[in-house]
Amino acid sequence: MLLNSIQIDDTFAEAFNMRGTRVIITAQNHKWAYHAANAMTGFATSVIGCGVEAGIEREMTAEETPDGRPGVSILMFAMGSKVLMQQLETRMGQCILTCPTAAAFSGIASEDMISLGKHLRYFGDGYQTSKLIAGKRYWRIPVMDGEFLTEETTGMVRAIGGGNFLILATSQPAALAAAETAIDAMKKIPNVIMPFPGGVVRSGSKVGSKYKSMFASTNDAFCPTLKGVTNSELSPEIESVMEIVIDGLTFDDIALSMKAGIEAICALGPASGVKRISAGNYGGKLGPHLFNLHEILKKTG
Repeated sequence: MLLNSIQIDDTFAEAFNMRGTRVIITAQNHKWAYHAANAMTGFATSVIGCGVEAGIEREMTAEETPDGRPGVSILMFAMGSKVLMQQLETRMGQCILTCPTAAAFSGIASEDMISLGKHLRYFGDGYQTSKLIAGKRYWRIPVMDGEFLTEETTGMVRAIGGGNFLILATSQPAALAAAETAIDAMKKIPNVIMPFPGGVVRSGSKVGSKYKSMFASTNDAFCPTLKGVTNSELSPEIESVMEIVIDGLTFDDIALSMKAGIEAICALGPASGVKRISAGNYGGKLGPHLFNLHEILKKTG
């Protein structure tokens, strides 16, 4: 398939089941809401090394938040409920409780509710107080700048991680510029995050390694410096590849974000240096969710 003279490979991205949650963080202004959210979603690019994958979903106006202050929503994903609960509580305590003026609220409804501030309330050393409003329990914990307000629980839902596509270009600047264009478009899609730095990852991986201690290693087939020494997927003119990984609440959310990103890149045309769009998969062995690039572009377009 060609889209504005850029080749779309007949392949698919392979994704897997995850557990996810959303938290709304508010503060005195957006500056401090972002300080809290950036801390909470830091070191959360991949479950391989971080335990969770997390990111800022979107900025929220004061009219949209539970306490009428500026805020942001964050999404957090893990391979299992136990890890998600542990990471959420740890990051709440170290990143939100500590951040001046910050407050935290549930951002998603579910039959499965997990602790947001339920256990964190004990930091109040007996001075904490609670209030039940419209069936939701909130905790007020005294801290040195006043009070830390947090909802007791938030929802945990089934989600999907590992949606992705690859940008193959004639130079590193061209690949990165295209990736940035894609991220700008994908950030407009709700219910997804792109957890890597700036939404982009340069170190795509394959399953396994020549070293027994490594269960993932560099995706040599897409490394331009390995053309000629490995079973390369790259033609001679391709000198750089960037990957965008997407986690989302549903299959359709991820598919829609992939479509938005790919179409934004293709709108740049071949003069951008982008020659191909491909995707990472493991032959269907990693996860049950397959995002066929051609089907995504046809189905949702």
